Parts: sequence; C-alpha cells; structure tokens
Amino acid sequence: MTSAPTPTPEAYVDATADPPSSGAPSRLSRRARVLRGLAGLVVITIVALILHIYPSIRLLHCSGALGLGGAIAAGLIGAVGLVVCLIAGHVAKRDALGAAGDTWLGVIFQLFVWTGIGELLRLALTIAHVRERGAITALIVVGVVVMLLSWGAWRALGPVAITRPHIVLPRLHPDLDGLTIAQITDTHLSRFLGPRWASRIAKQAAELNADIYCHTGDLADGGTRLRDPAVDRLGAIDAEHRYYITGNHEYLSDAEHWASRMRELGWEFLHNRHVVYHRGAGSLVIAGIDDPTGTHSGIAGHGPDISAALDGAPADVPVLLLAHQPKQAKDAAASGVDLQLAGHTHGGQMWPFHYLVRADQKYVAGLHDVNDRTQIYVSRGTGFWGPPFRIGARPEIALITLRPAEPRVGVRE
Repeated sequence: MTSAPTPTPEAYVDATADPPSSGAPSRLSRRARVLRGLAGLVVITIVALILHIYPSIRLLHCSGALGLGGAIAAGLIGAVGLVVCLIAGHVAKRDALGAAGDTWLGVIFQLFVWTGIGELLRLALTIAHVRERGAITALIVVGVVVMLLSWGAWRALGPVAITRPHIVLPRLHPDLDGLTIAQITDTHLSRFLGPRWASRIAKQAAELNADIYCHTGDLADGGTRLRDPAVDRLGAIDAEHRYYITGNHEYLSDAEHWASRMRELGWEFLHNRHVVYHRGAGSLVIAGIDDPTGTHSGIAGHGPDISAALDGAPADVPVLLLAHQPKQAKDAAASGVDLQLAGHTHGGQMWPFHYLVRADQKYVAGLHDVNDRTQIYVSRGTGFWGPPFRIGARPEIALITLRPAEPRVGVRE
C-alpha cells in the first residue's frame, strides 16, 4: 500500500496543537453558534409540544381518562420534561437524563404516529355505532406502541446482522476479484451502547477477516472521557488496512479527539486524502472526505474536499470513497468515483421517519446507481442515535465483496 502525497500539515488534525487564537472570526463563530442553539431550542420545543399535545388529547381526553384541561396539562408537562432531558443530556452531557430523554422521545414519537393511524379505527367504530370508541381506540393504540417498542428495543440492542452485498466495479482489476470490505458506521457509542456492546461489535467484525475495514463516521455521542472506554474496544479489530472518517456527530463533541483516538487504535484517518491498496497487479484508490458539518465546525482545515482527497490518485484505478452522508454522492459522481460507502441515515431507524430521511438524503439504504459509473452503498448503521429503538430498519455490519465485470474462476469468497 502506498500513501497519497502528504497534504499540508495544517490539513491534519493535531491533538497536541494549541487552539487557534481568538479573533473576530472566532467571536462571530461563537455568536453564530449561540443563535443556532437558540433557534434549535425553539424548534425542539415546538416539536415537543406537537408530539405531546395531540396524543394527550386524543388518548387521555377522548377516552374519558382526563378532562380536556388535564390532558393538555399532561401534554405540556411531558413536552417540558422532554426538552429539559434532551438539553441536559446532549448539551450539558448529563448521561442519565440524556438517556431518559432519548427513550421518551422514541416513545412519544410512536404514540404520536399511532394516534394518527388510530383515527381510522375511531372512524370505523363510529360508523359501526360502537360505544366507548375513544377508550377502545386508546387501548389498542397503546398496546400496538408497547409491542412495537419492545420489538424495536430488541432490534436496536440485540444482534447486529451481517449483510453481504456483492458489488460489480467494471474497472476493477481481476486480481482484486473477491476483495472484501467490512463497513462499520454510525456506532454512536453512548450510555446505551457502551464498552460491552462495542466489544461484541469488534469481535463480530474481526471474525469476518475482511481485507479492508472502514468506519464511515458518527463514532460516539457524549463526552470524550465517558466514551473513550467504548471507543477503545474498536482497537480489537486487528487488521492491516483500517480506515476512519468523520461523521456529523464528531463535530457535535470533539472531532479532533476522536481522530486522534482512532489513530492511536490503529485506524488511519482519511482526512480529505487517499491511499492506494495493491494486490497482485490490481490497485484500488481508497479515499476519505470529512462530513459537510466540518466546514462550519470552527476546526481549521475541516470540511469535505474531494479534490484534495483525490489529488495525485492514479487515473486508471477505480476509486472507493468513504463519505458519511449519502447526499455527498453528487460530488462523488462528478469526481469519477466508482463506489461511495456512506451511512448517516440509519435506514430511517424508526418507521415512518424514513420518509423524512429520503427527502433529505435521497438514498436511505442499500446499493444504488448514482450515474453510469458511480454507485453508492448506504449502510443502515451499526448502532443508533437517540431513542434506543429500531423499527423497520435493522442494524448492520456490511461485508462487501467487490467483483470486476468479468470475475475470475475460483475466486475466494
């Protein structure tokens, strides 16, 4: 394996470097962050109120459990509690409150969705002149939500599936036929997904004996000291070729720390650069770019730069690009990339949230053709973010096998 031409030193993350000196740009950046934070608080509060008030009225008031005022009060209390827990958990780094808020967010989201679906049942009961239809509808909605959340928690915290896509790259040299790439992504190591879970994932991935391992971002959530023990477990994946890129969540905590930590564990940080993998007469360019949120993170030199990542790459060699968000496929296609590996979407994580994800990212999960040359594989993610539930989107570790247009006979699987 030969490394690409070395970028300028300031393009790298230096965990020992002094922070940039304060000046007008930094003050503006801080002011912008404060304004963004306030705007985010307003949005979260509005969403929390909508999620709570509607099911409170339809389930508590219409069933006769509470009067209208009591149902609205219950919704207001729930909304305020949710906002407080989310802020305490994700801003003040109060782990237990954050876990409580994330769990409640998943519960109230499903209650909101199924309360809406329950309106059809209520209508049918009304047409059938069934008495106590409000109470019957409420009981059925709550029962469905309890069952779904129980199943979703098992999906999120239980076994992680190994998917085995075979992807044909027409420009791949026959000597690379059968090359395997294990993709881990969106581990979101957290209070829910701690050292024990990370050890299980590392063992599962290591047993795949892949030629190349990659982690395509969103490594951990929360304070670095809290998450270091779990992140350290990924060092147990002992392979020669291991690569890591940033996701958007690295920039919500400490991207510099995570980049440094992963390098210490033996994962090569592809920070807008590439390496060239060789086997026999075949070669593969493996490039990595930062998540788009790095551009406004305040960390010098961060943000996706695909031109820098591919600078000096051999023109006749297929390119594998690690880029966290599926919507980065547009730049990948324009740059002649053969295959992009992405995550970010979690496959929607909780039905029917995948409809919003598709509107933002276009590609939600699986293999897609971007154009005649570029393909993208979007993993559903190995962990989860926020609510400890997966409904309709099971987690995965992808073991990808590359094939040329004309595979060799007897290639190893």
